[in-house]
Amino acid sequence: MITSECRLFLPLPLANKITMRDPRYDILFEPIQIGPVTSKNRFYQVPHCNGMGHGKPQSLAAMRGVKAEGGWGVVCTEEVEISPLSEIAPHFEGRLWDERDIPALRLMTDACHEHGALAGVELMFNGYATPNRYSREIPMAPSHLPVRGLDPIQARTMDKSDIANVRRWHRKAALRARDAGFDLVYVYAGHDLALPMHFLSRRNNRRTDEYGGSLENRLRFLRELIEDTKDAVGDRCGVVVRLAVDQLLGPLGITPESEGRDVIAMLAELPDLWDVNVADWANDSMTARFAQEGFQEQAISFVKSLTTKPVVGVGRYTSPDAMVSAIRRGVMDMIGAARPSIADPFLPRKIEQGRVDEIRECIGCNICVTGDNFSVPIRCTQNPTMGEEWRRGWHPERIAPAASQRRVLVVGAGPAGLELGRALGQRGYEVTIADANDKPGGRLLQEATLPGLSTWMRVADYRLQALRQMPNVQIAQQSHLSAQDVLEWGAQQVFIATGARWRKDGLGRLHREPVLAAQLPGVYSPDDVFAGAVLVSPVVIYDDDHFIMGGALAERLIKQGWEVHLITPSSKVSEWTEHTMEQARIQSNLLRLGVQLHLNTALVAVQSDSIHLPSALQLKLTSTYIDEVKNLACGSLIMVTMRDPVNALMQDLTQRKEEWQAAGIESISCVGDAYAPGTVAAAVYSGHKAAREMDVAIADQDAVPFAREMIAISRGD
Repeated sequence: MITSECRLFLPLPLANKITMRDPRYDILFEPIQIGPVTSKNRFYQVPHCNGMGHGKPQSLAAMRGVKAEGGWGVVCTEEVEISPLSEIAPHFEGRLWDERDIPALRLMTDACHEHGALAGVELMFNGYATPNRYSREIPMAPSHLPVRGLDPIQARTMDKSDIANVRRWHRKAALRARDAGFDLVYVYAGHDLALPMHFLSRRNNRRTDEYGGSLENRLRFLRELIEDTKDAVGDRCGVVVRLAVDQLLGPLGITPESEGRDVIAMLAELPDLWDVNVADWANDSMTARFAQEGFQEQAISFVKSLTTKPVVGVGRYTSPDAMVSAIRRGVMDMIGAARPSIADPFLPRKIEQGRVDEIRECIGCNICVTGDNFSVPIRCTQNPTMGEEWRRGWHPERIAPAASQRRVLVVGAGPAGLELGRALGQRGYEVTIADANDKPGGRLLQEATLPGLSTWMRVADYRLQALRQMPNVQIAQQSHLSAQDVLEWGAQQVFIATGARWRKDGLGRLHREPVLAAQLPGVYSPDDVFAGAVLVSPVVIYDDDHFIMGGALAERLIKQGWEVHLITPSSKVSEWTEHTMEQARIQSNLLRLGVQLHLNTALVAVQSDSIHLPSALQLKLTSTYIDEVKNLACGSLIMVTMRDPVNALMQDLTQRKEEWQAAGIESISCVGDAYAPGTVAAAVYSGHKAAREMDVAIADQDAVPFAREMIAISRGD
């Protein structure tokens, strides 16, 4: 039994405008037959991880249910483990180890069926892709191999009895999936994560029996699993094969020109639907920095020519025109999506209702992926309600109406301020957003100019589009407000969303005190670079931030013709982007461009040869591992370490707190980077949370602020 604590639920929606659907998009709403079941439309939420899985089934069901409500014809699970002999702890994926797992997954299928969506389950046996950290069982693989990652564990070679066992476990899991209410059951051979793909791959399969050698032999295990699954549940459930038709490894791997094509041809009519993509996951879910909308079409476009069964493909589609084009050109029958369905669970409904301009378009940042990597509920830069549907009762389209007549002033039109103003406007409050710049967007105006990050401006664009439809919200540009201005404004509630600024003195993760004078000539922050600082070559970037900024600035500057060095205390460039699955691409891209990398290196001192610009700087560097000192000369130094909140206005207002009451001000608070600098996703979430909580009474200030899924303690197994 799963229990929950009480939580606040904000149920009352504001009426959305509903217009006629553009007839160009009618094709997207045609039903599609998938074996014995029918999808009501062509919108297919492909399996995606979410950091909740078997650990938080109510949260998972609510999240999937919202997507079904939003109009997706098919809503699938994440990976669902079929056996403790292949589990992926500490990651929270789904589980169907035995019948006791059925009730948790039934929550999801019920939530999908309530809104007329089909529910799909991606059954998974990981093979060498997992070290089995929880079960401590020895992993199995077609041939003896080290496990994926760096765990000092090797997978053992499967014998015939092992193959028979996995087939039996998969069949039983399919039956349990049927009993849990699923309409589609997957046989998973994608992402280089699943055992059937390991058998297919010559890189992983060195067998000499009937399961190795020729493609027909290497394909045998996948064929058997499909046949087993159809025999078990094919009269009730559609059977789906997810196959990576391109490993992006050239001749060393599966390619669309050779074995990817051959597999489709040999199994063409066996499954009820083909879900095709590229491998591995980092290739399948490339960030917008490295891949455009529809980027997989080149790899998958051949599939429909070889089968009469419906085909699903992905490519971070957010444009209905691109979706229609992909269908009419014969690339796919159904539009697969993970990230676009996360950014806007109501994407199909908005297209259907003629509200295309209201779609929250995915920006391709992969913050959603970090939830799974950290085993915490999924989050999204564009959609701050993602992962909060159950535990906080947040809905992406509904919010409680205003609980008072308080007028609101938001100072700052960056990600936090815009989302705060948008959500408060949706609630019905009278809001003014005052910003010092001549264009709203805050940090996005800078970061979206970096190579490959133009989609990040969608964060501002979506909110500005929404605000333009709200007569109760005004945006005042070029408004440099002082404390006195705020006191005289006439607002009862004030939010300070003035953002943050980069430091230049080296204070950061490694150094807990400054290592150079903040005003040293030739030393700049990213803010200075965006403002047009005149640089002198060679340019050194010191990155102790480890996210996007250091590497992206290096790429921008070397493309502009500068000699660029990047120094970081880490062993990798932009190391945190491993969690967004783009670190390897960032580092290899910089190397190809000619950026000189200094890894495992700390900047400890800076000296200037002159007080006049352009300055000649001497950098003292040390190894982070050994007692080694070296010097490096440069013309300009850009410090990417940490940011300080821009909160002078808040400090001034706090010093004049005794004047608030006379000015009619009831409360002033900071949000977003002005409160604590972080990611754009964190800033958007901060603004949204503040809007949700305004005028909401909290009975117990010490209570856990969200519902928890608690384990019920009972005797027995």
